Amino acid sequence: MNQVSVIGCGRWGTFLGWYVANYCHTDKVVLFGIDGAPTYEELKNFRKNEYLSLSDNMFMTTDMNETLKSDFVIISINCQGLRGLAKQLNEYNLNGKTFLLAMKGLEEPSAEILAEVFRQEIKQDIHIATLGGPGHVEDYMRKVPSAAVIDSFEPETQDRVIKFMQSDLIRFYYGTDLIGNQVGAALKNVIGLAAGLLDGLGWYGLTGALMARAPIEVGRLIKFKGGNPASVYGLAHLGDYEATLFSRNSHNRMYGEKFAQGVRYEKSAEGVGTLKAVKAIADRENIDMPICQALYRIIFEDADIKAEIKGLFDRSLKKEF
Repeated sequence: MNQVSVIGCGRWGTFLGWYVANYCHTDKVVLFGIDGAPTYEELKNFRKNEYLSLSDNMFMTTDMNETLKSDFVIISINCQGLRGLAKQLNEYNLNGKTFLLAMKGLEEPSAEILAEVFRQEIKQDIHIATLGGPGHVEDYMRKVPSAAVIDSFEPETQDRVIKFMQSDLIRFYYGTDLIGNQVGAALKNVIGLAAGLLDGLGWYGLTGALMARAPIEVGRLIKFKGGNPASVYGLAHLGDYEATLFSRNSHNRMYGEKFAQGVRYEKSAEGVGTLKAVKAIADRENIDMPICQALYRIIFEDADIKAEIKGLFDRSLKKEF
């Protein structure tokens, strides 16, 4: 490809641009950002952030016309802003373009998966793929390889994106359940919040139980949305647990840890907005999601953390499966 664009120049978006510029066959990568935004200004002025330095074939812009000269566009923004971005993009000629959604979350309060949000707002003939799975920028920049999953409504789009993105740094798998992978990827951020709470309390012994029980209730939501509950055990959800539930680089885990310690965490944690969406759909559709419900009460209703966790043990006795 002659040019690839990335909308969003935060930690993940900037890395994906750097990855394409260095590992994929492209001449030019354009990073779109908002003029005056700290992340954009840092990259524009110094051509680096705290994680990486921009390659010579990477260029910064605030011009959407320049950005959309690319036929392949990666989107990596706060997932709650995707619908607004899609409405803005729909004003341009997008026919034939491929968009890779690289965020992990559910829209709040609709609880829609991001691929559906984008498809609802773009009234043109476009192609959509989604990215999920483990991986931290800090590890990739040390050349620690990992695996990810790409899914799409269209097998041809999925195949084209995977073959373009594949490298010896990231092995891409063909997803077989876009709904399940999108829900699973979103909810692993929520479970990361819960893992952080346990870390903040020093209740490390419960992390194993969280890892075992959380996929079961996430699978219930996947099933309700029309996906395959077994997808919860793939790369997009369970495969991302190490990077989200244990890593010091995980914003969601760190948010939960700081919350338990009574400290405000300033960086973006996508699981917080997704938790609101999960609570809304679980209440509306009577989906049994006790871990997420307890987590919502802790974060948004000032419930006692230890009492809520202990309350999970007071539920009626049942078989594991």
